Amino acid sequence: MIKHLVIVLLLLTAVTGRAQTPKRALDSITKVERDSIRKAEFLQNIGVGYFPTKYWNFDLRHLVKFNQFEGFRTGVGGITNEAFSEKYRVNGYVVYGFKDKEVKYSIGGGVRLHEGSGTWLNATYTDDLQETGSSGFLTDKRFFTFFEPRLLNIDLFHRKITKSLSLEHRISNHLLSETEVAVSRINPTYNYNFDLNGELFNTFALSTATVSLQWSPFSQFEMVDKRVDEVVDGFPKFTLQYTKGFADVFNADFNFGKVDFRTIHQFSLGEDSITNLTLVGGLAGGEIPLTHLYHAYPNNINKDTILQRFSVAGLNSFETMYFNEFFSDRFMTFQFKHFLRPFNISDWFKPQLVLISRHALGNMRSRDRHIGIPFETLEQLYSESGFEINKLIFGFGLSFAYRYGSYHLPVFEDNFAFKFTFNLSL
Repeated sequence: MIKHLVIVLLLLTAVTGRAQTPKRALDSITKVERDSIRKAEFLQNIGVGYFPTKYWNFDLRHLVKFNQFEGFRTGVGGITNEAFSEKYRVNGYVVYGFKDKEVKYSIGGGVRLHEGSGTWLNATYTDDLQETGSSGFLTDKRFFTFFEPRLLNIDLFHRKITKSLSLEHRISNHLLSETEVAVSRINPTYNYNFDLNGELFNTFALSTATVSLQWSPFSQFEMVDKRVDEVVDGFPKFTLQYTKGFADVFNADFNFGKVDFRTIHQFSLGEDSITNLTLVGGLAGGEIPLTHLYHAYPNNINKDTILQRFSVAGLNSFETMYFNEFFSDRFMTFQFKHFLRPFNISDWFKPQLVLISRHALGNMRSRDRHIGIPFETLEQLYSESGFEINKLIFGFGLSFAYRYGSYHLPVFEDNFAFKFTFNLSL
């Protein structure tokens, strides 16, 4: 009985103490909690490249960039946030290239059709440049770094004016989808003609439909503030995308089809020791110009010496493969990266060694259709291996790679790539 009475008295004391907490103290606690929530939201936005304001989140990706065609490229852009509306959004950007002296821009908007499945219908108009031979996935998450390493050295772009409608839909927590229909006008910025049955095209119109699926069967999700968030990043992940080009639809020129696939697997071999495996493949057929075929993400400048080629290593690019050296209408790349446990030299100096091996295969039918751009294909296995030492100072490190096998070059030093890395991301 005494034991129970003591428990009751303790509970009453706790409740009374809470009830007698001064209002100022409660207001102070509430303010601290509110400030903590705002700080967390601010850091979350910065982490994906947005600077949030009351109704508009500025897109940090458009502030400053550099490439070989535009030189410095700067501008402003962003997207409305939930304070503006939870059902509607407006996005866009405008940028200017100081070398080509051209303005590029995009404007778009979306309406939410279903909150539970994250279904959005979007419309976009874009007039901008795109790297020839690049291929992305609609369902890719937004990834932000201070700058994109490969972009510094790219010189082969085509101008792309696109009107598109897209539908984002979460089929399940583990399966995301995005479907897009688009009409584009393509104008290569370099000397190129596409030969189709004796007719030469140096500009062309495309009408395409694209379906993209991303499956993350081993990730774990939770509902946070009416939004499904991935709380455990599980592997492997799979992405599949199909694109169909229709001739004579909105005066388009070509019929073609493309299938793109990617799988990423990552596993830990101990504390802070991670192995990452990435397999990417693509298959294109039909009447398809070089602009929409594949390169293998090369990142080596066409210069004579190692020091002249010294630049920034990419995240998943072939560091010894020269820009515009290879193109394919069917290709496959495999990358192995092993992150060793960081060297705990001091509290502020913890460099990390990364072992890397990359391989590529490819081929192309009807190479003679592509006039004006000399290139090779990848019928035999392309191989490079090397290492990175990251986080030496302020996020900077060093990268070394060596090209060997079937595409080993006769001049010995041309097979080497020595660069610095930058891995500080928000």
